[in-house]
Amino acid sequence: MVLLLSLVALAGCSGQKSVTSADVLARDKQQNTIVWGVKSDTRLFGLMDIKDDQIKGFDIDIAKELSHRIFGKNVNIDFVPVTSNTRLPLLKNGNVDALICTMSITPDRAKQVDFSNVYFDAGQALLVKKGSSIKSVKDLNSKTKVIGVQGSTSVENIKKVAPDTPVLQLSDYAQAFTALKSGQGDALTTDNGILYGMSADDPKYVVTGGTFTSEPYGIAVNKGQKSFLKAINKNLAAMRKDGTYHQIEQKWFGKIEGFKQGR
Repeated sequence: MVLLLSLVALAGCSGQKSVTSADVLARDKQQNTIVWGVKSDTRLFGLMDIKDDQIKGFDIDIAKELSHRIFGKNVNIDFVPVTSNTRLPLLKNGNVDALICTMSITPDRAKQVDFSNVYFDAGQALLVKKGSSIKSVKDLNSKTKVIGVQGSTSVENIKKVAPDTPVLQLSDYAQAFTALKSGQGDALTTDNGILYGMSADDPKYVVTGGTFTSEPYGIAVNKGQKSFLKAINKNLAAMRKDGTYHQIEQKWFGKIEGFKQGR
């Protein structure tokens, strides 16, 4: 019985290892399918359209373009919704091949996954209701409350710049924005691109104070996927060079007043 249990455990470990160490580029080319982990609750980047049950946004269009350039026009592209909490486990477990989901490149995350070159230069900011006395992070104190999303770097960052301010953490951006509108907090914090999407959805809320961090987004793949990562970086560069990236950026952000990447 002990031997049997040991063999089962070893088989499980071996199976898990094969899932994450398999050559994703070669496998996906053979199967003609790629699976992306994306946000489905984040306007402008990845949001579920209830009219046709399709996720749409900047990240989605970048992922589609990369998929077609790497695997060909007829590749099957699957999108799996992820949250800030579930994205890394889903990638590590082999449920998705890559993550393109407003994910900031950080040293801690780089220990777990490999990142592509920066595909979107974001920066953290604040969203408040029009007329709010909060104009920047300098106005945050022990009497104000900030709303953030669990598992995101924005919560860690806001605690550093405003250590006395209570932080309400929720599971996703939809819940966070709903909480802000219902008065559960005085400001919502995350990357500026995401906040501009919320402002576009409800103009009574505005991004204020500019960005106070640099939060560059990268596409994440499992460790050891060098050929896959090389193909992603090569085609990202080509998209920037031939103007395709700019076209996608303008499609989603061109009409957002005051929008700019980074600081």
